[in-house]
Amino acid sequence: MNPLRMAKAWINYRRTVNELSNLSNQALNDIGLTRYDIRHIAARSFR
Repeated sequence: MNPLRMAKAWINYRRTVNELSNLSNQALNDIGLTRYDIRHIAARSFR
């Protein structure tokens, strides 16, 4: 993975973590996620 692509992937990872972290527990529950799942879901965007 080249450095530019890696940087973009990292930005997408952080954006996903931040957006999901800002959701309430109820909103996360509505979409079938827990706080524990956030980093695992965001890691998919880092690949």
